[in-house]
Amino acid sequence: MHGAPSVSHPVGRSFVGGCIVGFLWACGTAATLAWAWTAASGWRLLLAGAFALVPGAVATWAWWRQRPGTLAWDGARWTWASAASPLGLQGTLSVVLDLQQVLLVQWSSEGERRWFWLQPSPPGEQWVALRRAVYSRADADVPSGAEPPPSSTP
Repeated sequence: MHGAPSVSHPVGRSFVGGCIVGFLWACGTAATLAWAWTAASGWRLLLAGAFALVPGAVATWAWWRQRPGTLAWDGARWTWASAASPLGLQGTLSVVLDLQQVLLVQWSSEGERRWFWLQPSPPGEQWVALRRAVYSRADADVPSGAEPPPSSTP
């Protein structure tokens, strides 16, 4: 069986990812407000409010601070390149959530971990290649230092 072809994909702040995080945060806040409406009071209500507000604020902050860059697969390894590290950092990629048109993945390198919401970007054929790469195993026959194709975004 052949491995997935080399592919690079632009990564940045995802509108869909922001909507999902916002929806989950709104649900937690609504549940807390409904509980408060049923006459809950005191320290338990304050604790529930903190559990609703703090994770939502942290998730929103993390989403807002996402740096744009390029995630690339060369057939043997994943590389993340951004303005801060233009040469790219090698790491591993694992799928956390697959919604077919949106993927939540975790990229890990030595001392660094990032979460990316991946979604199709023109041209659509690259999305299929990216999905293949995400689920493929590394090909041992890929020469060391192989370069992924350049990103197709302007």
